[in-house]
Amino acid sequence: QVQLVESGGGLVQAGGSLRLSCAASGLTFSKYAMGWFRQAPGKEREFAAAINWSGGSTDYADSVKGRFTISRDNAKNTVYLQMNILKPEDTAVYYCAARETNAILSRVPSWYDYWGQGAQVTVSS
Repeated sequence: QVQLVESGGGLVQAGGSLRLSCAASGLTFSKYAMGWFRQAPGKEREFAAAINWSGGSTDYADSVKGRFTISRDNAKNTVYLQMNILKPEDTAVYYCAARETNAILSRVPSWYDYWGQGAQVTVSS
């Protein structure tokens, strides 16, 4: 059974930092590109960041570029999202997702095969 489990969410002050982790099991991790998406109350789920199978290629939404960093450790079957200079508008449930890879990274949620349950991130002003 494939499972993606997020951890590291919580409450942080504006300007602070938080690191999310997503541990994968039940799949060959290095065969999958990984992504982070987020959904605020009353809004559509939106793309935040993606990383290819090796970690050599990344993609970021304009809203997080320069502040967030996606990375992965294939030996630990884990993908990370380091979030710096957090803003109140970053408040959302953050989901990790896995997609059996090809050469192209995707920003489209429906292209991903597996999803975690989500982690709440709240940024206070």
